[in-house]
Amino acid sequence: MPQAGDRAVQGPGGVIRFLGLVLLGALIGGLAALAAVGFVAAVLWLNDLLLISPRGRMMFAHPEWLVVATVLVPALGGLVVGQLHRAIPERRPHTPADVIAAVQTRRGRLPARAGVLSALSGLVSLGAGASVGQYGPLVHMGASLGSAAARLLRLGRSEDNITIACGVAAAIATAFNAPLAGIVFAHEVVLRHYALRAFAPVAAAALVGHVIATNVLARGALFHVAEPALPRPWEFAVFLAIGGLGALVAGAYMRSILAVGRLAGRLPLAPPLRPALAGAMLGVVALWVPDILGMGQETLRFATIAGAFGGFELGVVLVLKLAATALCLGMGFGGGVFSPALVIGTLFGALCGTLVAAAGGAQDTFVFYAVCGMVAVTAPVIGAPLTSLLIVFELTGSYALTTAALASVTLASPIAAQLFGRSLFDIQLAGRGLDLSSGRSRAVLEDARLEQLMSQEGVTLRPDASVAEAVARLGRAGHGEAYLVDAEGRYRGSVTLADLEVIREQGEEARTVDDCPQTPRPVLGPQTSVWTAMRQLQEMTGEAIAVVDDDDTFLGVVFEASIARAFLRYSDELRREEHGAG
Repeated sequence: MPQAGDRAVQGPGGVIRFLGLVLLGALIGGLAALAAVGFVAAVLWLNDLLLISPRGRMMFAHPEWLVVATVLVPALGGLVVGQLHRAIPERRPHTPADVIAAVQTRRGRLPARAGVLSALSGLVSLGAGASVGQYGPLVHMGASLGSAAARLLRLGRSEDNITIACGVAAAIATAFNAPLAGIVFAHEVVLRHYALRAFAPVAAAALVGHVIATNVLARGALFHVAEPALPRPWEFAVFLAIGGLGALVAGAYMRSILAVGRLAGRLPLAPPLRPALAGAMLGVVALWVPDILGMGQETLRFATIAGAFGGFELGVVLVLKLAATALCLGMGFGGGVFSPALVIGTLFGALCGTLVAAAGGAQDTFVFYAVCGMVAVTAPVIGAPLTSLLIVFELTGSYALTTAALASVTLASPIAAQLFGRSLFDIQLAGRGLDLSSGRSRAVLEDARLEQLMSQEGVTLRPDASVAEAVARLGRAGHGEAYLVDAEGRYRGSVTLADLEVIREQGEEARTVDDCPQTPRPVLGPQTSVWTAMRQLQEMTGEAIAVVDDDDTFLGVVFEASIARAFLRYSDELRREEHGAG
């Protein structure tokens, strides 16, 4: 729900601007929905053409070539993906983590070139059968469309963040046929607030995307579940246990992806060739277990049906799907983590249901176990428990299934957050130096750099200046401390007016300042964050901090008052953005 602190828009001009933003959100929603449907259709077409899908493999007239295609197609797809990534500055595809970083640091403006190349990377990866997800590329594609609209209309940063969230909401609403889940995902994961000013445009985008997906283009649901039998009271205890164990599975999934990524960096292999190696390895394993190829939608659908897989088969596919996804994403394929998490979680839940049934439990509630496992793994991975629950409700229309899923999420998300982190996206961002664990204000301050606050008003002295000269200059400038800078421009320390006055009163005003006691002061670089500077201020007294480069060349100072004003300014901007004021 919108926060109580949201302010009403004042005046007719404010109403017009607000309605214009809602209409823009609806337009972005329509474009993102069309792009999402086209992307998924292209992936399915490639899967059939390249013999990745079961339908394509069944209709292929030369089964003896299937062995070659199974190995060769993912390897060649990886080779193409590696070449695409060479054209991206970061040498990797952009993901939802980049969307979150842009919004949370208020940078906005997702780069269009990287967005297009990342979408192509995801399309080729999924089309060639890599074990990656479609929802990550769809989310980033929708966000890029929203950012492009804001850039075209020259909107401010606050509006840019809203249009990005509109694209994200429409992509999720279209992909899952779940407009409520799209709205909540955009607020829960990307914006991380529920301001009324953002809520209405995001809702409009999700609704338009949903209408286009269901009525215009007739997109089907991810999976269908018939009306299930109601679970017994004792089964809710099992659902809670599935949540606790699902958190561990989610942790293993996230850690595996990160571990393979670190391992890939140590391989004596050029980065553009790593996806090709992963594709070849994936294809070899898929000769025996083809279920690990691609998005895994068929596996997801069958895993919700009692008896479709045996217990041993479920365990094998679960482990191999987790390993295959970690291999593909860690080695550089483009794609998301959402779809594989859904498959892995459903397999895990189905395995739990099979074990309970073998121990004498009922078979008619099997789908509850599959769905509980799905949300128990997915919610911690994407950091969105409410979105996961809404996806279950909107896909199935079953209040009983959603309640059972709630029991699993109750333990899954908190346990995973304590053991591993809020989500894989936040863990990835923390590895890049952006820590979101302390809230959005810290993220903004960590992204702001001292070079924006630097001043040349500090008093600088040569080390051979006399005490008398130093006192006179400080008195004329009205400052309480000076910074010693030698002939080469290097920083040599700082002295305070109080210490210099003591020396002068002792009759030693002819001494040079270099011979005087110096006051210990931290020094920071121009790229140091405002957050780090604030931490330094807690451990010092004085009016400013010297800013130097890597060679100790003195660049200027940052006054304590400037840091405090920056903190207040950024905090006020966030407050106005999140509470709809202006």
